[in-house]
Amino acid sequence: MKHYPIEMEIAGPTAMWTRPDTGDCPVSYPAPTFSAVRNIFQSVLWGQAVEIIPRQVDVCAPLQFHTYNTNYGGPLRKPGIIKSGGGYQLLATVLVDVRYRLFADVVETPPSENESERTKEWRKKTKSPGHAYQEIFDRRLATGKCFHTPFLGWKEFSATYFGPIRPETRPEDVNTVLPSMFHDAEYGSDGKVFRFQFRQNVRIEHGSLKFDEGDVGHD
Repeated sequence: MKHYPIEMEIAGPTAMWTRPDTGDCPVSYPAPTFSAVRNIFQSVLWGQAVEIIPRQVDVCAPLQFHTYNTNYGGPLRKPGIIKSGGGYQLLATVLVDVRYRLFADVVETPPSENESERTKEWRKKTKSPGHAYQEIFDRRLATGKCFHTPFLGWKEFSATYFGPIRPETRPEDVNTVLPSMFHDAEYGSDGKVFRFQFRQNVRIEHGSLKFDEGDVGHD
């Protein structure tokens, strides 16, 4: 099956790529996860009859971790706090002044009985959904259009730039090994998550993290 490459740059003042093992005081990975990169591409263009497969992310700014405090009012509060309408202070370790280059491939997905009518119509309009996605994505990226506003991990961390890779954007000389890194979630036929995927011994070498390297395990 043919792969169609896409790429983009994203930057912003704050990012949070949450490590699941850091509990109530979350800490960010130094780079976005596989699923986060896919979601950023899909924020520019949500594709029908295609799959976005992230291949690589480049860290293009020095790593700077920073303490971040916010008042949390979400569903993970204790029932009593939710009932009273209260919240609690959330302490996190985030990244500041980030910049990344993102790379992925677009491939056509096989037809499915559960496809929406919209997806079926899209297949009729083009002989190559992957190629069509690639061309539409590049046009939208160049003009700053998006399916929804791209963000850097947490929705409140909006990007100050997303678009084509700028000539001055180059990987930093960042070298580290992450013993375990969240990769993706697998969903059952009911649409609910039934297991999570993690990769072990993930390497960032000279600023580049390649998603097709390393072993994938499950929780």
